[in-house]
Amino acid sequence: MLLSIGVLLVLIVLNFYGLYSNKFYLLKPDNYIFPLLSIVHFVFLYVMWFKINEDELTDPKMRNLEYAMYALVLVYIFKIFDTAFILSTYNDFENHIMPGTFMPIGLLMILLQAALLFLTLITFIHRKEEIGAYNFDSINENIDSWY
Repeated sequence: MLLSIGVLLVLIVLNFYGLYSNKFYLLKPDNYIFPLLSIVHFVFLYVMWFKINEDELTDPKMRNLEYAMYALVLVYIFKIFDTAFILSTYNDFENHIMPGTFMPIGLLMILLQAALLFLTLITFIHRKEEIGAYNFDSINENIDSWY
């Protein structure tokens, strides 16, 4: 979970970086989509941490949050392909001067994006092992009626 948080934070910073120009674009509205969507990932990691520490069972809110994470996985896959496409255009601009950081930062971004995808999938497995499956058939047995 801590590795996921670290990778997410680095990718949020790199999301504002322009590979072609070697500059950070803070005023471009498109660059804020990924950080806003990553809030869902941070909340999911927090809920997992809380449920593991408090030894709680799954609930419908956590299930819905995990469904949102499944959609986020598709965004992560898109980002990998988008960065790979940008890196594949390196030879298309032979007459232009490309920054020396184009390939190293681009490869770092792809590596971190793939790591985030892998860590997210591992988190789903970790949730099932540590917290349990989403079994709501016997939900009345798990409710403490004193609250």
